[in-house]
Amino acid sequence: MARLMSSALIRGLVRSSRAPSVAAMSQPAIQQFRNYSSGLGSGSSANGDSSSTRVAADPDTHQDFQPTSKSSNMSFDDIVAQDIKENPVLIYMKGYPDAPRCGFSALAVKVLKRYDVPISARDILGDLRLKESVKAHTNWPTFPQIFIKGEFVGGSDIILDMHQKGQLKDVLGDIAQKHEQNESS
Repeated sequence: MARLMSSALIRGLVRSSRAPSVAAMSQPAIQQFRNYSSGLGSGSSANGDSSSTRVAADPDTHQDFQPTSKSSNMSFDDIVAQDIKENPVLIYMKGYPDAPRCGFSALAVKVLKRYDVPISARDILGDLRLKESVKAHTNWPTFPQIFIKGEFVGGSDIILDMHQKGQLKDVLGDIAQKHEQNESS
């Protein structure tokens, strides 16, 4: 049995040493690979972003499969500013309030839901440019990022601390009252 294993191993090594090397590959194949790999992420938008999924010199990438933006011609910085202005309670998180995709985001949503306030949210995992714009806006590196009445509050740890100290009730009180009045009318 050991002899069979060793001879099979030796045959495999001999075969692998006969495998074509990079030098034996055709020059056009190497050039295609270099064009393909150098084109990854090389596209840039008007905003200077470099996260396009179009691959240069890739004939299989069709226009139908290009990402489309559902927002108008607004920059991601403008979208973040508008979100913050229009939503009394906003959370940039991983996932959505009904389906968080990280424990910290789930904790933040759980705490905020205790106050019966409408929670607006954006999933930062869907677009790296949005994530980077939010981080640049707040100068805060981690998520979730929570805004209340247009002010950046912090992440899940800060929201939990404010909840435990009773401060969050004071901050969210008028938002909860407005929400109740809108639902009853």
